[in-house]
Amino acid sequence: MDRLAIDKQNIWHPFGPLQGREPLLIDRGEGAYLITPDGRRILDGISSWWVNLHGHGNEVIAQAIGEQARKLEHVIFAGFTHEPAIRLSENLLSVLPANQSKIFFSDDGSTSVEVGLKLAMQFWHNEGEKRTKIIAIEGAYHGDTFGAMSVAERNMFSAPFDDKLFDVVFIPFPTGDGENTLAAFEKACDSDTVAFIFEPLVQGAGGMRIYSTDILNALMAIAKRHEVVTIADEVMTGFYRTGKFFASDYLDHHPDIFCMSKGLTGGFMPMGITSVSKRVVASFDSKEYTRTFWHGHSYTANPLACAAANASFDLLMLAECQQRIGQIVRSHQLFVNELVNHPKLTRAQAQGTILALEMNVTDSGYTSAIRDRMYDYFLERNILLRPLGNVLYILPPYVISPEALNRLYSEIVGFLKAN
Repeated sequence: MDRLAIDKQNIWHPFGPLQGREPLLIDRGEGAYLITPDGRRILDGISSWWVNLHGHGNEVIAQAIGEQARKLEHVIFAGFTHEPAIRLSENLLSVLPANQSKIFFSDDGSTSVEVGLKLAMQFWHNEGEKRTKIIAIEGAYHGDTFGAMSVAERNMFSAPFDDKLFDVVFIPFPTGDGENTLAAFEKACDSDTVAFIFEPLVQGAGGMRIYSTDILNALMAIAKRHEVVTIADEVMTGFYRTGKFFASDYLDHHPDIFCMSKGLTGGFMPMGITSVSKRVVASFDSKEYTRTFWHGHSYTANPLACAAANASFDLLMLAECQQRIGQIVRSHQLFVNELVNHPKLTRAQAQGTILALEMNVTDSGYTSAIRDRMYDYFLERNILLRPLGNVLYILPPYVISPEALNRLYSEIVGFLKAN
């Protein structure tokens, strides 16, 4: 039996029906390309689920993992520690706002959000206040665990579990001057509010929807006035995706909690991190078991993942990487300027290295019929672009060449002409 037949028999792939299309077998990766066993080279325009900041097969990160594997592959993180975790905490706190105090390790984006929500809830419990309300933004996606689903848009992803999710107040997605969003938040935000969770500036899985820094600043000011714990879900937007290290770096008000994953390890190892402000940490800073944060998992702060994250961080800090990021940012904006009034599009936007094009169709949304047409069109041309319904986006690895990036733009223009 060939490998794909065994895959079909044995493996349950995510985000698609069991009787969906067959997966494409990938043998290896090099830079911005995925390579099949027969030598087909596929340009990865989405960093393979937004994680491969430095491309596939990066030698620096691979070497760091190998060296660490020969020293210490794993150790229980309850009562023990290790150098890669300590160094990673130093690296991240050096670029986080000054209000951040401690780093909590977990295993992916969803759990980094779960940790953030639980910390916010227990903060008020430790403070002796009974607060119950959590506020989020319509259209949000924060992950697939139960807390993360609760603070996300209720849709087909969560429908089988809706009666088990906790209640959340959703405010309108910010558009225009954000007047409706700000009014709704002002009305909802009060002394019963536990936390406000948001994807700063860009809603990722919700359709790469981009909104105003000024509006988010105003929302943060309202939250601060009511002493609400603010949680920035930077799982997708962190690590220069929006042009700055964190999307929250554009803001005047610093969040209390940051959630990180995806690009954290450069796409090599699963890891989540939740950073916590001095204000929140102070409520847990005790020897009392009743104030302890009882959360963890077997692979907390895995040394191999920490080594990968440190190597990725070092690469991000290089002037060469910063220059490549700047080139992508400028190229995206020039391309958007060309398409801003295109009749086939209802939206053309860019924020940093994220480019989003919304197709003008009658069946907009995640299950739009144009989604499969776009996916197939580009894959036939050896390009991986995985549309979010009728929204086509580019989120490339930072090692992509200007020529390869221009090829993506050219093929998108070709699709618009042909469809």
